Amino acid sequence: MRKFLFIVIINYLLVIITSYNVFAQLKWQNVDSLFQPLPPAVHVYKTTEPLDGKPNVAYYVEVDLKDRKLDFTVDTTYKRRLTPAAFYEKNDRPLLVVNTTFFSFATHQNLNVVIKDKKLVGYNVHTIPGRGKDTFTYRHPWGSAIGISKEREADIGWLVTDSSWKYPFASQLSKWVIKDSSVFFDTRKARKDHTPLFLGGVSKIEKWKMQTAVGGGPVLLQNGEIKITNNEELKFAGKAIDDKHPRTAMGYTSDNKLIILVIEGRNPGKAEGATLTQEAQILKDLGSWEALNLDGGGSSCMLVNGKETIKVSDAGGQRPVPAVFIIRKK
Repeated sequence: MRKFLFIVIINYLLVIITSYNVFAQLKWQNVDSLFQPLPPAVHVYKTTEPLDGKPNVAYYVEVDLKDRKLDFTVDTTYKRRLTPAAFYEKNDRPLLVVNTTFFSFATHQNLNVVIKDKKLVGYNVHTIPGRGKDTFTYRHPWGSAIGISKEREADIGWLVTDSSWKYPFASQLSKWVIKDSSVFFDTRKARKDHTPLFLGGVSKIEKWKMQTAVGGGPVLLQNGEIKITNNEELKFAGKAIDDKHPRTAMGYTSDNKLIILVIEGRNPGKAEGATLTQEAQILKDLGSWEALNLDGGGSSCMLVNGKETIKVSDAGGQRPVPAVFIIRKK
C-alpha cells in the first residue's frame, strides 16, 4: 500500500512539474544595449528559454504609443516586393521595420488591408473560391487588422473593405464566413447593422478611422484572453494551427503599450518556432489586451535600427515583402 501511495505521489508531482514547464511564462532579458540608440519609450527584449521544452529564440519590442516623439506608419509597394532591409534604406533608416501582411507570390500584392496616412492603400480579399465538389461556391471572410488612431490608441477589428470607400468598416466581434454562389462579396450590404447574413448575432459595424493599420490574421487575443479566430478568418486549414513556424505578431496592452513580437523558427536545434496557440500565450503573458498574428514563416523579420533580431528562416536571407510597419523618431 505504501509503495502504491508513493508511486501515486511521484506521478502527481511529475504532472505538476510538467505542467509548470509547459505553461510557465518565459523569462525575458532587456537587450536595449544591442540596438542603440533607442528613445526612452522603446525597449527591446529577448528570450532563449525553451518553449514547451523545445529550443526557442524570440524578441519583442515594447513601445509607448503616447510618445509624441515617435511616428507610427507603414510603407507598401506596387507590383513588387522589397526586403525589410530595402524598406529600411528607402525610408531613411527608421527606428523599427517589421513585416506585416500576407501576400500573393504571383502578383506581389497585399492580401490584407493597409492604411497609410488615413488612406486605404491595401484591401482584404473577401472572396475565396471553393474546391472539388464546392468548385461553384465561394466563401467570404472578413479580415482582421491592427490599427493606430490619430489619438494614438490601438485597436483590432474585423474589417470589410472596398476600393470605393474612404474608410473600411469594422466589427469588434468576429464574423462567420458567408458561403454562396456569388463571385462577389456584397460589401455594402455587409456593412449594415441589420444584415441577416451572419450567424451568431449581429454586432455594430462602424467606420474604422485609423491613421495607420496593417492586416493579417487570425486574431489571437480578445479582452486579454486567448481566442483564436482561425475558422472565422479562413487562415490556416486543418490542423495547421498547431504547426510550428517563425511568427510575427502585434498586440497592445491596456496601458497603451504596443507589443511587436517575432519568433525564430525552422532553425533545428536552436529555434523550432511556435504554434498559433503558443504565440497567443506569449502575447497574453506579456500583458496584451488584444493581439493579431501577421505573416510568418520566411517573411518573419524585425529590424531595430537596421539590425536583425531573429535569424530569418529563408536560406537566401530576408524575404521580399510588399508591406512593412515602421516606427520612426520625429
